[in-house]
Amino acid sequence: MLDFHTLAEFSRANCVSICAFLVPANLLATILTIILTVIHRPSHQVWQSAGIASIFALIMVWHVYTWFEIGVVMLPTYILLCLAMTCLFVNLATILWQRHWVKRLKFQG
Repeated sequence: MLDFHTLAEFSRANCVSICAFLVPANLLATILTIILTVIHRPSHQVWQSAGIASIFALIMVWHVYTWFEIGVVMLPTYILLCLAMTCLFVNLATILWQRHWVKRLKFQG
């Protein structure tokens, strides 16, 4: 069985290494989603990239909330939370943008 308390303790104990992985992973995966959308790649590739990027962002949100849970309210926690929320928003926006343009191109063509 998954023990969330133990998982949260692990998250806080290894914060530097977790953030050292998640920050670049969030940024790179979100940028990849934007690039795939701009070069008009197929929908399944954009959705796959956005899904992976969203998983990284949700893990970051959960990681930040483990700090909020114990009362650590500092600037880095808010910066990381804003980064994760921005990545989630951008991934959603790219999916919507791509769907809009695919429908528009099919209608014109």
